[in-house]
Amino acid sequence: MPTAEKVKQVAQMKERYERASGVIFTEYRGLSVPAMQQLRRNLTEQGAEFSVVKNTLFKIAAGDDAEKIGDELMSGPTAVAFIYNDEAAIAKALFDFIKDHKSFVVKGGFIDGTLYDGSRMEELSKLPPREVLLSQIVGLIAAPMSNIASVIQEIYAAPIRAIGAVADKAAEGGTTEAAEAAPAPEPEPEPVPESEPTPTAEAEPQAEAMTEPIPEAVQE
Repeated sequence: MPTAEKVKQVAQMKERYERASGVIFTEYRGLSVPAMQQLRRNLTEQGAEFSVVKNTLFKIAAGDDAEKIGDELMSGPTAVAFIYNDEAAIAKALFDFIKDHKSFVVKGGFIDGTLYDGSRMEELSKLPPREVLLSQIVGLIAAPMSNIASVIQEIYAAPIRAIGAVADKAAEGGTTEAAEAAPAPEPEPEPVPESEPTPTAEAEPQAEAMTEPIPEAVQE
């Protein structure tokens, strides 16, 4: 029958496990107490919690994920890093610690539902920090946008530069050249002299009447 202490330990590990984005399993055999304390401080600064666990109790705390993790990572003296911040930064802190403590071993990890062995965890430790990765991604996304913006700016700027060039040319004497190239104005037509009035149709009957013969009664 589980003791109250074991129930408490399982409850604490379950709370940490559910809050963490992942866990990294290590073997701490041969480490001194001061070295373990230093490693805890290093991991706390990076956003993780490091604690020695009993494998059987951790399997209970992990629930259904225990089958995915397997017994290989949960065997022998085990200490677990519960990750709350940057997975790559936590992995880097662990592998940096190995440089001065050869007996310390990173067995593997279980992060966001994915199982990692020791070699893959070492590859993860070589990635840049999360902030650097995010800035690089933003830079890749922003680069095409800046190109588009420059093209749009060029489309609007080209007519403005053309107008400015014409204005500069006019200021240097382009106005005179334009005047010389302009066609001369056509001369105004000379006024047409007034002519004598043309006889109207009403005057023609009078002329015909003058040429008629005088009646004989008038001649006598």
